[in-house]
Amino acid sequence: MEIQNSIAEDIDEIFRLYRGATAYMKLKGQVCWPEFSRDLIMQEISERRQCKITVEDKIACIWAVAFDDPQIWQERNADPAVYIHRIAGNPEFKGMNLVKRIADWAKQYALENDKVFVRMDTVGNNTGLISYYSKCGFEFLGLSELKNTEGLPAHYNKATVSLFEIKL
Repeated sequence: MEIQNSIAEDIDEIFRLYRGATAYMKLKGQVCWPEFSRDLIMQEISERRQCKITVEDKIACIWAVAFDDPQIWQERNADPAVYIHRIAGNPEFKGMNLVKRIADWAKQYALENDKVFVRMDTVGNNTGLISYYSKCGFEFLGLSELKNTEGLPAHYNKATVSLFEIKL
Protein backbone atom coordinates (compact mmCIF):
# COMPACT_ATOMS: atom_id res chain seq x y z
CA MET A 1 0.00 0.00 0.00
CA GLU A 2 1.43 3.34 -1.06
CA ILE A 3 0.29 6.96 -0.80
CA GLN A 4 1.40 9.25 -3.59
CA ASN A 5 0.30 12.14 -5.78
CA SER A 6 -2.12 11.35 -8.58
CA ILE A 7 -0.84 11.80 -12.12
CA ALA A 8 -2.59 12.88 -15.32
CA GLU A 9 -2.89 9.25 -16.45
CA ASP A 10 -5.12 8.60 -13.40
CA ILE A 11 -7.85 11.00 -14.55
CA ASP A 12 -10.25 8.38 -15.96
CA GLU A 13 -9.98 6.23 -12.82
CA ILE A 14 -10.45 9.32 -10.61
CA PHE A 15 -13.70 10.09 -12.40
CA ARG A 16 -14.80 6.45 -12.23
CA LEU A 17 -14.34 6.58 -8.45
CA TYR A 18 -16.22 9.90 -8.22
CA ARG A 19 -19.12 8.44 -10.23
CA GLY A 20 -19.19 5.37 -8.01
CA ALA A 21 -19.18 7.48 -4.84
CA THR A 22 -21.98 9.66 -6.20
CA ALA A 23 -24.07 6.59 -7.10
CA TYR A 24 -23.58 5.29 -3.54
CA MET A 25 -24.66 8.67 -2.10
CA LYS A 26 -27.83 8.54 -4.24
CA LEU A 27 -28.54 4.99 -3.09
CA LYS A 28 -28.24 6.09 0.56
CA GLY A 29 -30.42 9.17 0.01
CA GLN A 30 -27.56 11.54 0.82
CA VAL A 31 -26.58 14.88 -0.70
CA CYS A 32 -24.69 13.92 -3.86
CA TRP A 33 -21.60 15.33 -5.44
CA PRO A 34 -22.05 17.14 -8.74
CA GLU A 35 -19.97 16.19 -11.76
CA PHE A 36 -16.61 17.83 -11.09
CA SER A 37 -14.81 19.52 -13.97
CA ARG A 38 -11.83 17.81 -15.56
CA ASP A 39 -10.03 21.16 -15.45
CA LEU A 40 -10.41 21.30 -11.64
CA ILE A 41 -9.01 17.79 -11.19
CA MET A 42 -6.17 18.38 -13.67
CA GLN A 43 -5.29 21.60 -11.84
CA GLU A 44 -5.18 19.70 -8.53
CA ILE A 45 -2.97 17.06 -10.15
CA SER A 46 -0.60 19.68 -11.56
CA GLU A 47 -0.45 21.41 -8.15
CA ARG A 48 0.23 18.03 -6.47
CA ARG A 49 -2.96 18.33 -4.39
CA GLN A 50 -4.78 15.26 -5.75
CA CYS A 51 -3.63 12.14 -3.89
CA LYS A 52 -4.14 8.41 -4.10
CA ILE A 53 -3.58 5.20 -2.22
CA THR A 54 -2.48 2.36 -4.47
CA VAL A 55 -2.52 -1.33 -3.68
CA GLU A 56 -0.61 -3.53 -6.14
CA ASP A 57 -0.72 -0.75 -8.75
CA LYS A 58 -4.51 -0.30 -8.44
CA ILE A 59 -6.00 2.91 -7.10
CA ALA A 60 -7.77 2.09 -3.84
CA CYS A 61 -8.74 5.62 -2.82
CA ILE A 62 -8.40 9.25 -3.90
CA TRP A 63 -8.72 12.64 -2.21
CA ALA A 64 -7.66 16.25 -2.61
CA VAL A 65 -5.87 18.54 -0.17
CA ALA A 66 -5.74 22.30 0.31
CA PHE A 67 -4.21 24.77 2.75
CA ASP A 68 -7.15 27.16 2.53
CA ASP A 69 -10.92 26.66 2.83
CA PRO A 70 -12.44 30.02 3.83
CA GLN A 71 -16.03 29.52 2.69
CA ILE A 72 -16.49 26.34 4.71
CA TRP A 73 -14.27 27.07 7.71
CA GLN A 74 -15.03 30.81 7.80
CA GLU A 75 -13.13 32.51 10.69
CA ARG A 76 -11.34 29.24 11.56
CA ASN A 77 -9.67 29.36 8.14
CA ALA A 78 -7.04 31.64 9.73
CA ASP A 79 -5.73 28.61 11.63
CA PRO A 80 -2.78 26.74 10.05
CA ALA A 81 -4.51 23.67 8.63
CA VAL A 82 -4.56 21.04 5.93
CA TYR A 83 -8.03 20.47 4.47
CA ILE A 84 -9.04 17.11 3.01
CA HIS A 85 -11.70 17.02 0.28
CA ARG A 86 -13.59 14.47 -1.80
CA ILE A 87 -12.44 11.13 -0.43
CA ALA A 88 -13.62 8.44 -2.85
CA GLY A 89 -12.78 4.80 -2.30
CA ASN A 90 -12.66 1.89 -4.69
CA PRO A 91 -15.24 -0.68 -3.45
CA GLU A 92 -12.74 -3.47 -4.18
CA PHE A 93 -10.73 -2.24 -1.18
CA LYS A 94 -13.59 -1.73 1.28
CA GLY A 95 -12.70 -2.63 4.85
CA MET A 96 -9.03 -1.62 4.58
CA ASN A 97 -9.43 1.42 6.89
CA LEU A 98 -8.37 3.77 4.10
CA VAL A 99 -9.71 6.93 5.77
CA LYS A 100 -7.66 6.09 8.88
CA ARG A 101 -4.61 5.75 6.62
CA ILE A 102 -5.43 9.10 5.02
CA ALA A 103 -5.73 10.67 8.48
CA ASP A 104 -2.35 9.26 9.53
CA TRP A 105 -0.76 10.49 6.29
CA ALA A 106 -2.41 13.91 6.65
CA LYS A 107 -1.03 14.37 10.17
CA GLN A 108 2.51 13.87 8.86
CA TYR A 109 1.79 16.04 5.81
CA ALA A 110 0.48 18.80 8.09
CA LEU A 111 3.58 18.69 10.29
CA GLU A 112 5.85 18.83 7.23
CA ASN A 113 3.98 21.97 6.12
CA ASP A 114 3.94 23.70 9.53
CA LYS A 115 0.21 23.16 10.08
CA VAL A 116 -1.51 22.48 13.40
CA PHE A 117 -4.82 20.97 12.19
CA VAL A 118 -6.08 18.38 9.75
CA ARG A 119 -9.65 19.24 8.79
CA MET A 120 -12.46 18.02 6.61
CA ASP A 121 -16.17 18.46 6.17
CA THR A 122 -19.16 16.59 4.84
CA VAL A 123 -22.48 18.04 3.75
CA GLY A 124 -25.40 17.49 6.11
CA ASN A 125 -25.87 15.66 9.37
CA ASN A 126 -24.78 12.22 8.19
CA THR A 127 -24.63 10.29 11.47
CA GLY A 128 -22.97 7.29 9.81
CA LEU A 129 -20.09 9.38 8.46
CA ILE A 130 -19.82 11.30 11.74
CA SER A 131 -19.34 8.03 13.60
CA TYR A 132 -16.93 6.64 11.00
CA TYR A 133 -14.75 9.76 10.83
CA SER A 134 -14.66 9.89 14.64
CA LYS A 135 -13.37 6.30 14.69
CA CYS A 136 -10.67 7.39 12.24
CA GLY A 137 -9.36 9.96 14.73
CA PHE A 138 -11.28 13.09 13.78
CA GLU A 139 -13.11 15.14 16.37
CA PHE A 140 -16.63 16.08 15.30
CA LEU A 141 -16.94 19.84 15.86
CA GLY A 142 -20.63 20.08 15.04
CA LEU A 143 -22.74 21.52 12.27
CA SER A 144 -22.11 24.84 10.55
CA GLU A 145 -24.36 26.85 8.25
CA LEU A 146 -22.49 28.09 5.20
CA LYS A 147 -22.85 31.82 4.62
CA ASN A 148 -21.32 32.20 1.15
CA THR A 149 -21.27 29.26 -1.26
CA GLU A 150 -20.50 31.21 -4.44
CA GLY A 151 -17.91 29.29 -6.45
CA LEU A 152 -18.22 26.10 -4.38
CA PRO A 153 -19.47 22.85 -5.94
CA ALA A 154 -23.28 22.68 -6.19
CA HIS A 155 -23.77 20.26 -3.28
CA TYR A 156 -22.73 23.06 -0.90
CA ASN A 157 -25.53 25.39 -2.02
CA LYS A 158 -27.54 26.47 1.07
CA ALA A 159 -25.95 23.58 2.95
CA THR A 160 -25.24 22.75 6.53
CA VAL A 161 -21.90 20.98 6.90
CA SER A 162 -20.46 18.68 9.53
CA LEU A 163 -16.97 19.81 10.52
CA PHE A 164 -14.14 17.54 11.65
CA GLU A 165 -10.58 18.11 12.78
CA ILE A 166 -7.51 16.54 14.26
CA LYS A 167 -5.42 18.88 16.37
CA LEU A 168 -1.72 18.02 16.24
